[in-house]
Amino acid sequence: MSILAIILLIVLGILLFVVEFLLVPGVTIAGIGGAILMGVAVYMSYKTHGNTVGNYTLIATLILTIGGFTYALRARTWRRLMLHKDIEGKVEVGLEKETIKVGDRGEAITRMAPIGKVLINGLVVEGKSQRGFVDQHTPVEVIKVLNTQVIIKPIKEE
Repeated sequence: MSILAIILLIVLGILLFVVEFLLVPGVTIAGIGGAILMGVAVYMSYKTHGNTVGNYTLIATLILTIGGFTYALRARTWRRLMLHKDIEGKVEVGLEKETIKVGDRGEAITRMAPIGKVLINGLVVEGKSQRGFVDQHTPVEVIKVLNTQVIIKPIKEE
């Protein structure tokens, strides 16, 4: 077997090992195939080219395998593969500290089925209907202020 074929088997075996370790966890065909390919390459180098070349091939295979895993597990390698997306948002908690009080009036921005968005005192907050559904753009009144939402009831216009 030629040196080029032996090198190709070793590289393919290392790639299969990395795929096994990083992409397909557990003992699968990729890991077993990688071990077999590297073993065959080392065996064929001993058989075809003698002990000296076989020893060099074995040592090079071990060094390349350890180096490949070290490179693959470095943080910088993963940073290149990661999705770089910052999530910008905020959670508003503590509505009782805001300017919304029991008895304040506003308007349902979305349909309350039974939860939706309400505009009260210029603030858009999550509201929950006390009784059933409330249509969009219906005038509402706050009957209770909770930590993250307000309980509302529709105002019957006379």
